[in-house]
Amino acid sequence: MAVGTMRYWAAAKEAAGTPEEPYDAATLAEALRRARELHGGSTRFEAVVANCSFVVDGDPVGRRDHAAVVLTEGGTVEVLPPFAGG
Repeated sequence: MAVGTMRYWAAAKEAAGTPEEPYDAATLAEALRRARELHGGSTRFEAVVANCSFVVDGDPVGRRDHAAVVLTEGGTVEVLPPFAGG
């Protein structure tokens, strides 16, 4: 397990009700599952996160399997919803 920070941006921040929260997970898939549990199965949170992109420690996740993305101690997961512009 690794402990780090999950940062939410734009609509993800609104749906989570916070700009960031800690994670305690080995993989991105596990961190996202725990975040869903933390937010009580909120349909708004689920819908937003389902459409997000993720950047882990500065590295875009892209289409990689979230279960294969290993999280690091003291790392950061950026949760980025789709947005217009640059």
